Amino acid sequence: MHAGAFLDAFLLAFPALISIINPIGGALIFHEVVADRTAEERAKLARLVALYSAMIMLGALWVGSYVLNFFGITLGALRIAGGLVVAIRAWALLTAPEQHEERKQKQAETAGGVEDVAFYPLTMPFTVGPGTISVAIALSSERPSSGVGLLYFFLGASLAALAMSAIIWVCYRFAGRLVGLLGQSGSRIVTRLMAFLLLSIGIQIAVNGVDEIVTPWLAPR
Repeated sequence: MHAGAFLDAFLLAFPALISIINPIGGALIFHEVVADRTAEERAKLARLVALYSAMIMLGALWVGSYVLNFFGITLGALRIAGGLVVAIRAWALLTAPEQHEERKQKQAETAGGVEDVAFYPLTMPFTVGPGTISVAIALSSERPSSGVGLLYFFLGASLAALAMSAIIWVCYRFAGRLVGLLGQSGSRIVTRLMAFLLLSIGIQIAVNGVDEIVTPWLAPR
């Protein structure tokens, strides 16, 4: 039972995170932005971006929904709002990936040393921006209300975030090879496929929120 909760959380979180982050598309832009840096600097940047991304995703997963609940937002309302935000962002990715790429490239193009640009703008907002944080908070709203299942949920979701950061490191570290393998058109195909998956996840989260709010009203009294 606990293993099932762990696996369910991982399988919910990982597709959503990889869809909104799209590390393959990000790696193509990363390659263009850091092309004038040395191989050592590019490797260090890839490592730091992956580390900072993991910290942001884990923080949003573990704390984000509790902060919103502190302000009196119910779990059902949080799920509806989070699911809608995820679905809207997915729809934008699905219909206009080129605009998304151009916006990310403008965010990432800035001068400075490795430490100066690793967190801002290469990690935030280029790799894990507000969209990723919204997805992470929406995912955490799917947690069980209490019990041992709550711990296993967060362990599974956290493993998904760590796996995502590892993929970011691999894609950014070997961005040059990805450019030669996929190219711009291949990246956009991947982006659209992931966006459709993310759209489905966002709608499902919102449906779960509606069900949580409406079901008590329909129950016989």
